[in-house]
Amino acid sequence: MNAADSSAPTALRCPQCGAGVPPNPSGYAVCRYCGSNLIWNRPGAGEALPEGTAVRGIRLKVYACTDTQGTGLDVFRMLVPVGWQIQGGCNWLLDNPAMPATVAMSVSNPQGAEAFEILPNMNFTWNPTALGSLFSTGSRQFGAEVRAPMGVRDALRSLVLPRFRSRVQNLQILNEAPVPDLPRLARSEALTSGGSAEGAKIRVRYTSQGVQIEEEIYGVVEVFTYPVQSLFGTAQASYWLVDFLFSFRAAAGRLDSTADLFGAMITSVRPNPHWYAAFKGIAQRLSQMQIQRIRHIGQIGQIYAQTGREIREQNLNDWYARQSTYDRIATDRSRQIRDVDAYYDPHKEETVELPAGYGHAWANNLGEYILTESPSFNPNEGSNLHWEPMTPQ
Repeated sequence: MNAADSSAPTALRCPQCGAGVPPNPSGYAVCRYCGSNLIWNRPGAGEALPEGTAVRGIRLKVYACTDTQGTGLDVFRMLVPVGWQIQGGCNWLLDNPAMPATVAMSVSNPQGAEAFEILPNMNFTWNPTALGSLFSTGSRQFGAEVRAPMGVRDALRSLVLPRFRSRVQNLQILNEAPVPDLPRLARSEALTSGGSAEGAKIRVRYTSQGVQIEEEIYGVVEVFTYPVQSLFGTAQASYWLVDFLFSFRAAAGRLDSTADLFGAMITSVRPNPHWYAAFKGIAQRLSQMQIQRIRHIGQIGQIYAQTGREIREQNLNDWYARQSTYDRIATDRSRQIRDVDAYYDPHKEETVELPAGYGHAWANNLGEYILTESPSFNPNEGSNLHWEPMTPQ
């Protein structure tokens, strides 16, 4: 069936390919045929959706990922499409004092296959001289998995895919490529502390629940080496991470057309330095307390409360020092390179950065944003919300 001949029960049509667009109370959709992001005026109660009001654009809101298990603080904030489902969050790991918390969450379109996912970080240790035969590859020492360091592409192929995509069918690797800027965007500690860091992406195709999916998975490998003394002299040991793991997926053939939406989501992530400072302080205290004794997740909150203010403030100072370092060395952090435009939000009375290329932006008092290419689009028509145009800065 031709996309333009779709018999979907709606008067709305995608302006890109002409396909019918199913009604959506959020006034936002991804075209099921060409993958275009669409926005339209929501009608009033009892009104029919008018013909031809769908335009290319996106509707976003701010989502805060809150650490409900431990500190009660927001871990980060990001922009997500209105109407998409959010699952997962921050999880504390009682047997891993070096990395006691990770984030695993997905933001998915309930009317399609599109999804953004954050995968949990992994930490490893490698000290063959000291460990000898006591700890084999794959075992755990103080919570970290024992495994020799590997390059980021090998890690994506041999660690990430088997562990997080083992339930899909007919998985094929389509291509892989380095992403040199990813460690900088991830604020890699290795870049400022003498370690090494490299980023890459891998694109795969597979079948899930009868639908053929394409997915692009990104990740960074950070390696920290340090000298250790043994009977045979000084040797090198390693502590390394596979982190900043995230992915974008869509129905096969439509992943590239959703790049602007997914790009807007990942570049909007704003970590909370206060949570980071608390996390570092808790990790230090857990290492001192021998985490194996901790039996209940509720004790994380107690440990957070017991962590001294001086320790938290020092970790917070470390965070800001790292940001200052990046501001000096990252000469290409311009808004143009990051594909964002600055707009003034009249409700919050502050400047916000939103995806570039649309030209027209609106904000409401719920913290939502609409971006569209259409100069005549007005989200106030047929809406009970108060939208105000945003001025480019």
